[in-house]
Amino acid sequence: MHGDILGSYAYGFWSVVIVNVLFFLIFAVGFLEPKKKYEWRSMGVLTGFLLALFTEMYGFPLSVFLMSSLLGDTYPALSPFAHSSGHLLLVLLGLSGSDIAMITLHWISNGLVILGGIIVFLGWVKIHGAEEGILVDRGIYSVVRHPQYSGLFIATIGFLIQWPSILVLIMWPVLMYAYYKLAKREDGRLLEEFGEEFLRYRNRIPAFVPWFTVKCVAEGIQDVAENRYP
Repeated sequence: MHGDILGSYAYGFWSVVIVNVLFFLIFAVGFLEPKKKYEWRSMGVLTGFLLALFTEMYGFPLSVFLMSSLLGDTYPALSPFAHSSGHLLLVLLGLSGSDIAMITLHWISNGLVILGGIIVFLGWVKIHGAEEGILVDRGIYSVVRHPQYSGLFIATIGFLIQWPSILVLIMWPVLMYAYYKLAKREDGRLLEEFGEEFLRYRNRIPAFVPWFTVKCVAEGIQDVAENRYP
């Protein structure tokens, strides 16, 4: 249900905001497992992103309010505060009334969120099953060095496509920078621990973007199915 009745107001559902923020935050904390202070700082930025996202999605539509006030009668939505009109990408393209466009948007955005979650999980499986003192470079780590952050980036892009509000657009690059810096810090720690072995690994494997995504995911899924760890 998108609340498309003319003049409807599909917001103010603060319990839904809280449930969604807690759900994704528990997933992130459980699989990213922040321990050090700087890791928790990055998690704090992710928390801010989720709060901005779901507050505008279900709580208070700040972006819709500002844009509809600014554009007045020229705002391209008959019911700006209906839930479907919160998909600003479709609104600005003049497609908010198209069922096909709405379905396509959800398939793409939800698909990216699910794909990102799977990649985060596959990265966690490899790390969680790793022996102490051994550099993890198999499975999904044989294609990217920071698959969990890659998964996080993909998932948040999915959210961004679905609900590109002003606050979310501000928070997303801040989130990306925070986890980029965290990845660089982890590279430094691994260099100290593994030396030349990590240097060879870093020179061979990209940080976030896999050269062959299908191979990356397939190897990770195979490892899970066979319960195989480094």
